[in-house]
Amino acid sequence: MLDMRYLRKNSEEAKQRLRDRGVEAETLDQLLTLDQERRDTIQRVENLKAQRNEVSDKIAYAKRQKEDASDAIAQMQQVGSDIKALDAKQAELDEQVNEIAAHLPNLAASEVPVGPDESANVEQRKWAPEHYDNRPEALVKTDWVKAHYDIGEALGILDFERGAKVSGARFLYYVGDGARLERAVYNFMLDEHRKEGYTEMITPIVVNDSAMFGTGQYPKFQDDAYRVAGLDQTYIPTAEVPLTNYYSGETLPAEDLPIKFTALSPSFRKEAGSAGKDTRGLIRLHQFNKVEMVKFTKPEQSYDELEAMTANAENILQKLALPYHVILLSTGDMGFSAAKTYDVEVWMPQQNVYREISSVSNTEDFQARRMHITYRDENNKLQLVHTLNGSGLAVGRTVAAILENYQNQDGSVTIPDVLRPYMGGQEKLEAKSHY
Repeated sequence: MLDMRYLRKNSEEAKQRLRDRGVEAETLDQLLTLDQERRDTIQRVENLKAQRNEVSDKIAYAKRQKEDASDAIAQMQQVGSDIKALDAKQAELDEQVNEIAAHLPNLAASEVPVGPDESANVEQRKWAPEHYDNRPEALVKTDWVKAHYDIGEALGILDFERGAKVSGARFLYYVGDGARLERAVYNFMLDEHRKEGYTEMITPIVVNDSAMFGTGQYPKFQDDAYRVAGLDQTYIPTAEVPLTNYYSGETLPAEDLPIKFTALSPSFRKEAGSAGKDTRGLIRLHQFNKVEMVKFTKPEQSYDELEAMTANAENILQKLALPYHVILLSTGDMGFSAAKTYDVEVWMPQQNVYREISSVSNTEDFQARRMHITYRDENNKLQLVHTLNGSGLAVGRTVAAILENYQNQDGSVTIPDVLRPYMGGQEKLEAKSHY
């Protein structure tokens, strides 16, 4: 949620910054008009209540003096009626203001490139291992390189057909070594993040509407969520939601900041609007595992912590020896709640393209204002914390990148060195008899 005080005092600047996020200036004009009407209504109510208190004192005095107070009583009745009407008007205006404000995205940080979509994103850096033992040369697609889903099906470790039979499109079974590889990947990620100072959590996978509103998924993205029929509950689209809401409505000790959480969770997304995109494979599923990172910081810490969190995501890819690059997202490509976002994209040799595997964002105080998460500064004044979140990483996409980048010409897949201790020392994935 944006700061209404900022919007009132800096309306022209705010209009331009909202235009950069794809919001028409008329939307802010409408919001500020309703906000002013609401504030005027509140002032009128307060004036009438003060008048009522004054008249009540006069009535009480008149009665003590046994004087006629009928005119004052009639006046009081009218004032009461006026207050009731204005209270109803204020409630209606509150609803209208909140409805518009809830749909306004966060304002972009000054260094974020302005543009309508991903075409305005800016590459920050690129990384690749020096060599690939028994693997395709870095960033080069060869004739025998296969897509991860073809590799997985040939090895018998990914079963999309039975996933669709049991659950529908974009679901799958991991089988045998596929399940072991997925488990090895997320255990490795969690261990790395724990070393980096994150507290490991196991969160609920069902949250209420207030939690979804707090992180910015509701109301705008409600159509993309899996809701529990008849209940105020949603299956989480990311562990960001329960992790960030952990402190909703609380004041944190300043000396504890920054606070860092990590969690593995399943994530559920309808992928509304993605018809025809990535219909095969692990890239765009309705259910997938993800290791999430979340931070709560003081405002002056948050951009340093954004760089550190991005480095934490990169560390996983470097230790897995997977090529990637980091891009700074434009105003038109950032998520709703973000003020600044880095996407980390891993190289997929079969498609000859980088694909997103982590998105790391600083939301500044946008989420904290919705969730009422504060701390006391050195003057003992309440301040909103800044919240950050990032994938560390999307597990299925990491598995897909491993299968493609570590595939061998004979159809086997070499297991990255850092994952072998998690797989009992196994060095390769090879085709086995049917399970």
